[in-house]
Amino acid sequence: MTRRGRVLAWTGGVLGVLLLGTAGVGAWVYQHLDGNIHGVDIGVDGARPVNLSPGSKNILVVGSDSRAGANAKYGRNLTTMQSDTLMVLHIAADRKWATALSFPRDSWVQIPACTRGNGSKSSPHHFKINEAFSIGGDSGDIRKAAACTIKTVEKNTGLRIDHFTSVDFQGFKGMVNALGGIEVCPKHAIHDKKAHLDMDAGCQNVRDEKALGYVRTRYSVGDGSDLGRIGRQQEFMKALGAKAQSKLTSPGELYDFLNSATKSLTTDKDLAGIKPLYDLAATVKDIPTDRLTFLTVPNYYREADVPTDKANVVWQYPQAGRLFSDLAHDREIGAAGKQQLAEAAKNPVTAHAVRVRVLNGTGVPGRAASAAGQLRGLGFTVVGTGNAPATDKTTVSYPAALKTQSEVLSSRLPGIKATESAGAAPGAVTLTIGPDFPAEMP
Repeated sequence: MTRRGRVLAWTGGVLGVLLLGTAGVGAWVYQHLDGNIHGVDIGVDGARPVNLSPGSKNILVVGSDSRAGANAKYGRNLTTMQSDTLMVLHIAADRKWATALSFPRDSWVQIPACTRGNGSKSSPHHFKINEAFSIGGDSGDIRKAAACTIKTVEKNTGLRIDHFTSVDFQGFKGMVNALGGIEVCPKHAIHDKKAHLDMDAGCQNVRDEKALGYVRTRYSVGDGSDLGRIGRQQEFMKALGAKAQSKLTSPGELYDFLNSATKSLTTDKDLAGIKPLYDLAATVKDIPTDRLTFLTVPNYYREADVPTDKANVVWQYPQAGRLFSDLAHDREIGAAGKQQLAEAAKNPVTAHAVRVRVLNGTGVPGRAASAAGQLRGLGFTVVGTGNAPATDKTTVSYPAALKTQSEVLSSRLPGIKATESAGAAPGAVTLTIGPDFPAEMP
């Protein structure tokens, strides 16, 4: 399976649409499948990032495991909609390259205020990124689930999201079954009660609940992290796409697959329908294979910053900030960029390793202490607070030896660039608070 196929598979049904066009099925089938796709009008309130690269497309893709109906068995006492997979597909304005960026569901991020199902507003707070889908979808309304997820991704990345698509668990199972199952080859036996999965080691064909369990399993495989699950899901989708491609000459065999794919698909209203999805797939299929990039947001275990948190990851800065900026400005992350990310991941500079002195330049009492509390909550080491001459703008300064540490801090403050200062206090990065300092840091 080529990387092109992986992009199409992960866009939640676009692969199926492409196959439909290639197989040349009848008009009545086209109309039926077109009617399966559920389009919703998503209203995202509040301030949103500026579109810095007109013509490019950022498509937010969610793998939804709503616990309603047939999915109820996968969660106990869960009444809200759940998201299991989250990624952004960036398609360049010139359509010559694309990047698929995955977000670990355990990413510890700022969740902005969102509208709940009953119309009330949630309070801004930090939590796992996948909670956004649950907050908006607490009453089963995917419009609000999508809106809160879009707000959260935009808030934490600065990327302007153009389209949304979601694929439900049960539709995924139908796609697998329509193809007669998918072969997987686990190296070790898997016994996971939460995923309802019991598997022996070795190659075997999986379908029905076993297929769902395999892509959902987490705690009983490897180190139990979501990062390992992302890899298994990507490998499974590669196999799914390859098997679907093998059916191109048999439209009859493809029908059940396409029917399940389109039934499971929810998109924003502008992307709803066979034609807009096919048009999107057509732009991707013409991109050279070596210019399709697959990345996961650089991250490390939050335990390094907050020893009591053994369940989540935080994004690695300044690498994550640079990656988001590159995509926002439609700059390609090629092989060299991927290599730099891989090298930086070996020895991340954690927030805890950054010593910060916080000074209040606003003239308003208590601002330094408030900012210091935010920084400590994010894992930074605050070595002291104080006052500074009045300033109109928040600044970050550092002694020459702490350039990397200053970048880790400044990348959490959009629009602020750290500057080297011979007069900066030794051994620490200095953060001087101005009126523009955010009330809540991402």
